[in-house]
Amino acid sequence: MKAKDLRKKDINTLRKTEASLREKLRALRFDLEAGKVKNVKEIKEVKKTISRILTILNQYAQETAKR
Repeated sequence: MKAKDLRKKDINTLRKTEASLREKLRALRFDLEAGKVKNVKEIKEVKKTISRILTILNQYAQETAKR
């Protein structure tokens, strides 16, 4: 997911998306150990999306702190 798309969402939706992506990452890690994962790049993409969400949430927090 691109940062431009994530910025359009509200804070609560971003937090829910982050939680679901963390759960997906956990499942992917377990499946990787079990040898069930075919697309290893998906783990990298999920981690990047989580970091994008956290960056946007931190930017929102800094904006509200300045006010």
